[in-house]
Amino acid sequence: MKEDKRNKKNINRRDFLKKLGFGAASAMALMAFKPFGGLTEEEKLSVAENKMTYRVQHGSGEPISLLGFGMMRLPNDQEEVDQLVDYAIEHGVNYFDTAPMYMGGKSEVLTGNSLSRYPRDKFFVATKMSNQNQRLWSLEESKNLYYQSFQRLKVDHIDYYLLHGIGGGGLEAFNGRFIDNGLLDFLLAEREAGRIRHLGFSYHGDVKVFDWLLDHNDQYHWDFVQIQMNYLDWRHASLGGGWKKDADAEYLYNKCKKLDIQCVVMEPLRGGALGKLQKDQAEKLKAIRSDDSPARWSFRWVGSHTNILTALSGMNRMEHMVENVETFSPLDPCTESENVLLANIADEMSGFPTIPCTTCAYCMPCPYGVDIPGNFAYYNEAVNEHILPLPAPDAPDFAARQQQFVEGMSRALPDKTTWARACQDCEECLSKCPQQIRIPNQMARIVETLRRKP
Repeated sequence: MKEDKRNKKNINRRDFLKKLGFGAASAMALMAFKPFGGLTEEEKLSVAENKMTYRVQHGSGEPISLLGFGMMRLPNDQEEVDQLVDYAIEHGVNYFDTAPMYMGGKSEVLTGNSLSRYPRDKFFVATKMSNQNQRLWSLEESKNLYYQSFQRLKVDHIDYYLLHGIGGGGLEAFNGRFIDNGLLDFLLAEREAGRIRHLGFSYHGDVKVFDWLLDHNDQYHWDFVQIQMNYLDWRHASLGGGWKKDADAEYLYNKCKKLDIQCVVMEPLRGGALGKLQKDQAEKLKAIRSDDSPARWSFRWVGSHTNILTALSGMNRMEHMVENVETFSPLDPCTESENVLLANIADEMSGFPTIPCTTCAYCMPCPYGVDIPGNFAYYNEAVNEHILPLPAPDAPDFAARQQQFVEGMSRALPDKTTWARACQDCEECLSKCPQQIRIPNQMARIVETLRRKP
């Protein structure tokens, strides 16, 4: 099964365009498009009529719009929903995400009514197994919920089906919802039969569940994973780093990328918070891109990550729909200096954190010679001495501050073979750390600080 899915990756350019409804002439005209922003040509392909940016789903080669329509907070009026869906489809959006529990079940109904007006091959619909309530844990009740989604959505197959909100309640709740009752086996069989085209899960809560599912990817072959990701949660979702808190998006994203599992992003605006920045923070963004709203910056940051399949936006007003479509038509990826600026704003919003290392050295020895406690101890010293965070690369004191950081590292760790850059992300240290620090991720941050260029 896994080998078959990998073989489907080799979709050619002409077939890719045909999936979007383009004939031979349009396909030939678009062959001349060049890659930009450091991404591959397929990932950044813009369609002539609407210019929406698409990503290729690795398993099937399906072209998925980088902007996805989140149907969680739709208007209650079917006509208004139809207008939003019509605008979305007209401008290249083809991924629609809902769930049985959204709007008390109305979301699936409204979504199904609206999408059923279009040919089935013109959209991809995602819904979920929302059996969080323990009364739904029996296989019979969960199956009823599953079949109900087909009826409400008016489809004979579901393109993207998710185990909804895994992590809440830890492994015990996950086992009760999906393993002990045989439900996951049932869903795997449904994928094999083609009624589910792609099977994944959305994550919130206890990261042990997330890790367990990805550590068993050879058994389940996850097609995608939905995570909360934005430039604030990238490194500030869980400052303490413990198991019982949401893991930083950087950790979630990188673990998926390492396994070649694409990510669907929820909460790119962090519940709207990143669309309403403090005045001084918003002015920093305006000084660089005067016409871009803070929301547009957030979407550009998410879309710039190459392992993102689609970024969901809960668009219930036409003005939001129009702006978001423009942002992704086509996407203008963030530059390195823009990424640094957003990271600095995130640090300001959450306070620049130290690494919660107690120097117990349980993680040692590192098979690649990295002095893990030594790197962390110096990094924390640099934070406490206000050397970090570094300013933006174009700041007048950037070079001096970075040089100060490098010189301090040389004094703290004279043997450069023990520096963070020797880390090979083998993860052998993870299970040994009593603080549950994401050690390879923290090492990557140190390396990034050492390498950042003005």
